[in-house]
Amino acid sequence: MVRTLKNTKDFIMIDNKTPELEKVIEGAEDFLPLLGTDFVELYVGNAKQAAYYYQTAWGFEPIAYSGLETGRKDSVSYVLQQGKIRLVLTSSLQPGGTINDHISDHGDGVKVVALWVDDATKSHEETTKRGAQSYMEPYTVEDEYGKVVLSGIHTYGETVHVFVERKNYEGVFLPGYKPYKPNYSTNNVGLKYIDHMVGNVGWNEMNKWCEFYAKVMGFAQMVSFDDKDISTDYTALMSKVMSNGNGRIKFPINEPAEGKKKSQIEEYIDFYNGAGVQHIALATDNIIETVTNLRDQGVEFLYVPETYYDTVLDRVGEIDEDLAPLKDLGILIDRDDEGYLLQIFTKPVLDRPTMFFEIIQRKGAQSFGKGNFKALFEAIEREQDLRGTL
Repeated sequence: MVRTLKNTKDFIMIDNKTPELEKVIEGAEDFLPLLGTDFVELYVGNAKQAAYYYQTAWGFEPIAYSGLETGRKDSVSYVLQQGKIRLVLTSSLQPGGTINDHISDHGDGVKVVALWVDDATKSHEETTKRGAQSYMEPYTVEDEYGKVVLSGIHTYGETVHVFVERKNYEGVFLPGYKPYKPNYSTNNVGLKYIDHMVGNVGWNEMNKWCEFYAKVMGFAQMVSFDDKDISTDYTALMSKVMSNGNGRIKFPINEPAEGKKKSQIEEYIDFYNGAGVQHIALATDNIIETVTNLRDQGVEFLYVPETYYDTVLDRVGEIDEDLAPLKDLGILIDRDDEGYLLQIFTKPVLDRPTMFFEIIQRKGAQSFGKGNFKALFEAIEREQDLRGTL
């Protein structure tokens, strides 16, 4: 059971101070502990063009760069930020190698989910002694602005968690990066922080990875959904939501379930060539304004039939917002015991039908939109049918 999270908009902080921690998820050990999401790194085919997309369409501000001009010869990275969300877009500068192999196998996609910690060495020791496979032994990087300690572990597929200890660093991002502020002016669309990140895993692998997060990282299960909750006439999936003790890191884990046709999870695994991050949910305080700006800047969202809105208020009750703009934009509504939420999902943002984004505004609700699953999955199936992959 989850207690109401107060001051949610201030929940994930990115600075050098260790915040006060409050345990809000019963059953979670939270022994690391995790202080928030530090950054998400995507391996992409062309980092400069990908950075331009996230600036132009999503309103992210470029803040840092590492590449040839900083003495880095093998790869290049652009760091973008909006609110407390940091994206790192990385491309190889040479043929072959791990970055190109990752892109060849998966297309553009999330490689690193970096987690902000107070002690990266302790985080590595605690997780590896509980069974995690080491990705990166603890090491220190320094420049004139201080030092950062980094370590890391493997998770599902080729996704890794990097632990970032930055309490002794005052630079723009990490040592080896320089400030990057091109003349292009971005339009901040009001995105605040990462609400949750969803991983897709293979058949019968959900429980394995939920147990990994429980045993290795001290997470607890918030909620679970089976194929009766998440299904249509054609497809189904299973999902469990894992959270750390302070509620700052929430990872739903999805696996396919038997259905008449190929589910979105199967489609993802086929095109991503394995398990990986399916979508990133980004929080906003004004979803109507945020989605309007995103749509105007070229972001495409899943279509929701107008009939969805004929009875939605009968199901969720009174809300603060007018229904008309929600209907115009295709924003979904759901309610739980704590309040209600508003959410919408993009179409895949890559050529492969793999990664997409969710925009979410919580008005007290701590759930994940169970009442919208049927409408959402039917919308995804319409897109799958157009792609010929249903």
